[in-house]
Amino acid sequence: MMKQLCRLCGLGLGLFAAFAVYAQPFSFVALGDLPYGSEAHAYPPYRALIGTINKMNPPFSIHIGDIKSGVTLCSDQEFQAQVGHFKMFEAAVVYTPGDNEWTDCYRANNGAFEPQERLQALRQRFFTPGQSLGKAPLQLQNQSTLNPAYAKFIENQRWLHQQVLFVTLHIVGSNNNFEVRDPSAVAEFFERDKANVAWIRDAFASAKQSSAKAIVFAMQADVFESKSTREDFPGHSGFLNSIGNTLLPLAAEAAIPVLLIHGDSHVFRFDQPFSLAKKPLKNLTRLVVPGANDVRAVDVTVDVGQRMPFAVRLIEINK
Repeated sequence: MMKQLCRLCGLGLGLFAAFAVYAQPFSFVALGDLPYGSEAHAYPPYRALIGTINKMNPPFSIHIGDIKSGVTLCSDQEFQAQVGHFKMFEAAVVYTPGDNEWTDCYRANNGAFEPQERLQALRQRFFTPGQSLGKAPLQLQNQSTLNPAYAKFIENQRWLHQQVLFVTLHIVGSNNNFEVRDPSAVAEFFERDKANVAWIRDAFASAKQSSAKAIVFAMQADVFESKSTREDFPGHSGFLNSIGNTLLPLAAEAAIPVLLIHGDSHVFRFDQPFSLAKKPLKNLTRLVVPGANDVRAVDVTVDVGQRMPFAVRLIEINK
């Protein structure tokens, strides 16, 4: 592990100066875009990483999706293998889907599966109402249970830990499945996009009601993948409504620290790239987890008594 914490010191300090120490600092683990490749190539280092995480004994880990690469089969056997990997986590692990395990499964080298059938298989295999994965599951809330209008979206989850609200969003790469040449994909996208918008709004309302001191969102997609030269979220972006028109303005209005964790691009980053009305959002921080051939995770420390409450360090595999 890197010995020094990476902290965005000096960014938006004035926003958080009034915070006192409300809870003890704690750490959790973020990872994703793993394992990538064949069983022989990808599983041993991934299992070693899980072993390293278990030795750290975090209260929970968050896997931001892509439990397989984009060129491997979307088979039931592959899904079951990843269920097995989640069972190796000694503590809780919360999973949110990525594009590789459903939207891209139509590809011949993925087995030419029907994407929405694979999505339904994910929901059945990886999600149980009211609890996470892992050997010591967390108790959590599902959008499917809280709001009957979104009864199928069991994968949208949230839980409160030491005055910090954690929320998963089913927002994936490949432009969030907003593929205008495929009417069934477009219909799926609009239904899920509506659910995500409602879940984001409900998260900020819940944080206010519970007096949460920070919010952590976790999802798979790198939302800048559809960025144009003039706009972060152009009209063809599958992230315009959920992120550009919902999460960003609500984060600005809430004025509490917000962390957005995602993967998809596989390169570790810890920065503040978001803006609203051409003004930087200094209370919204982004964490991009490594992945693919970079088999590492991220240890995230949260201390709501600090002006900048989030700090990160990379987790290396114990040799």
